[in-house]
Amino acid sequence: MAKSSGRLVSLDIFRGLTVAFMIIVNNPGSWDYVYSPLRHSKWNGCTLTDLVFPFFLFIVGMSTWYSFKKYSNEINGSSILRILRRTLTIFAVGLFLTIFPHFVRDYSTLRIMGVLQRIALAYALGVLICLAIKREYLWIIIAILLLIYWGLLSFFGGADPYSLGGNFALKADIAVLGKNHLYTGFGIPFEPEGLLSTIPAVCTVIIGYFIGGMVGKGAASGKTVIKIILLGVAAIGLGYLWNMIFPINKPLWTSSYVLFTAGIAMTVFAIIYLISDVLKFQALGTFFMIFGTNALFSYFLAGIWIKMLLFIQIESGPGKVSLYNWIYEKVCVPIAGHLNGSLIFAVIQMLLIWGVALILYRKKIMIRL
Repeated sequence: MAKSSGRLVSLDIFRGLTVAFMIIVNNPGSWDYVYSPLRHSKWNGCTLTDLVFPFFLFIVGMSTWYSFKKYSNEINGSSILRILRRTLTIFAVGLFLTIFPHFVRDYSTLRIMGVLQRIALAYALGVLICLAIKREYLWIIIAILLLIYWGLLSFFGGADPYSLGGNFALKADIAVLGKNHLYTGFGIPFEPEGLLSTIPAVCTVIIGYFIGGMVGKGAASGKTVIKIILLGVAAIGLGYLWNMIFPINKPLWTSSYVLFTAGIAMTVFAIIYLISDVLKFQALGTFFMIFGTNALFSYFLAGIWIKMLLFIQIESGPGKVSLYNWIYEKVCVPIAGHLNGSLIFAVIQMLLIWGVALILYRKKIMIRL
């Protein structure tokens, strides 16, 4: 633990690393020029970028174990109020980010779900389960939820139940949310942060909570590192085996994807934990720790900043272009070409948001969503 704040340094570093990478992969200078590891899989499979969101939900679960220690990790009036307040806040901020800056619009086609909305719902359901069920039984709950989700997609899907157009998650989201309120980036209305696929996402949060409890009991030790790595390797193996009949797929957040990515999250966290909390080489992660202390706010700020860059139009040649495109074309491309310039643009945006996080860090200001 960090002596000054009582925070788990490795968790802040892991959280900051995840947010930094999240900002980079979300904001290339041009989507036509992106290195393949920085793209999501088109459907089945898992790239480096496909690890970012489950990493964050895993971290949400870990953080929950620490934040609810003051409530004895139990359900009571105070803990319920905290869950409701935080869920509503994060969900509302997610909707605001979707709407901003176009407040005068056709709300009949507004996308309801999104990254922050998924985080809000997975957090709420995950926390309630973790506080209501004894920690040693959480693996049973995870297994049940993952098997139920597999059964729903397998038995109620179409002829190709794990395809873009034939999956049951799509049918459920259309029935509840309506086709006009779904994401359209796949060419058809389909919500990758949908309601039904939140069920397995809850399991990612629960796994993080379980690991948080493992780390939070007693002093940092190499034994804990080994236990987490062994669990991580086992989860990766189970996920890979399940992938043979239930494909690893981020948009559907399949059960195999949950185990595979959670296993990798455990392994990465264990390495960071070993370096920063067991061996005490904490200076190595200072850059990311600064991000980690205001993670959700940094993500929200990055979304607002990028939308402003896209909204502001400036003269360029015979017409106008967004400030976003102008910076990429006039600054980044001449320096490094299209592909590297696109990456440089993304890194610059991340560093700008990090600068704000640094100011907050030095002033010891923590903005909790």
